[in-house]
Amino acid sequence: MTWTLTASCSYQEEIRKSRFLALAAPVADAAEAQRFIAAHSAPDATHNCWAWKIGQQYRFNDDGEPGGTAGRPILAAIEGQDFDQVVVLVIRWYGGILLGTGGLVRAYGGCAAKCLQAGERQQVIARQAFRCHCSFAEHALVRQRLAEAQALIDEERYLADGVELLFQVSAERREQLQRQLADLSRGRILLQDS
Repeated sequence: MTWTLTASCSYQEEIRKSRFLALAAPVADAAEAQRFIAAHSAPDATHNCWAWKIGQQYRFNDDGEPGGTAGRPILAAIEGQDFDQVVVLVIRWYGGILLGTGGLVRAYGGCAAKCLQAGERQQVIARQAFRCHCSFAEHALVRQRLAEAQALIDEERYLADGVELLFQVSAERREQLQRQLADLSRGRILLQDS
């Protein structure tokens, strides 16, 4: 079972006079993760280390700490708790005592793990990407059916003859949604793999 956060969360800890602040948030894509990191990094901090994971994509950064002692442990905390679609930023203000590589790994990974544990989680629903085309008159009803199926609309393209919707819906709801859209349009609206 895979989880994501329902909202942002934080955790703060002092380790051998260094102050660590972990911030975590749910994200939908890489650009949103990078925006979160840019918006929440502390310019006065010694290091702003981070990691994010979205599906098969992931990135991490040690921000000047010895290689593999910050970003990788943060990512390991994300994966260790079966999280997906999350970003974690751990900010460190150096306190004058060296922690060593093992201490850094424990500090960054531990703060990230405690932050994620403190956050409220929800299960990630696996979705498949589809598209469909409808007339302008049917557009509002199609959007309503998509909302009822808990579909995520990625894009709406307004064309000369109607609207093309690109969206994601869970496999369990696909068949029912197809029936509803076909009934709505007398069989004209078909779900196509995107």
